[in-house]
Amino acid sequence: MPNLEVVRAVCRILDELRPRPSGKHESLIEFVKDRPGHDRRYAIDSSKITRELDWKPNETFESGLRKTGTWYLDNPAWIAEVTSGEYRKWVEKNYMNR
Repeated sequence: MPNLEVVRAVCRILDELRPRPSGKHESLIEFVKDRPGHDRRYAIDSSKITRELDWKPNETFESGLRKTGTWYLDNPAWIAEVTSGEYRKWVEKNYMNR
C-alpha cells in the first residue's frame, strides 16, 4: 500500500473520531520537495511466517490502524511527554551510564 494511501486512511479515521470544524484532515496533507519518491511505500511479506507457522494477524490493516489512532487520541498525556522531550531524561537516567 503506498504511503499516501496510509495517510489518507488515517485521515478518514480521524475525520470520524475527531472531526475538524474547518474541514477534512486530508486537507492538511502537505508534499515536501526534499523527499520526492523516497517514501513511496514500505512493505512486508508475511508469507513465510504464514506458511511455516500458520500465523495470521488478529487485526486487519484498517482495524489495527483504527485501534492505534484511538489509543493516541485517548492518551494525550503520553503524547505531551514525548513531544516535550521529557522522555530524554528517562533515557539518560536509564541508558547513558551502561
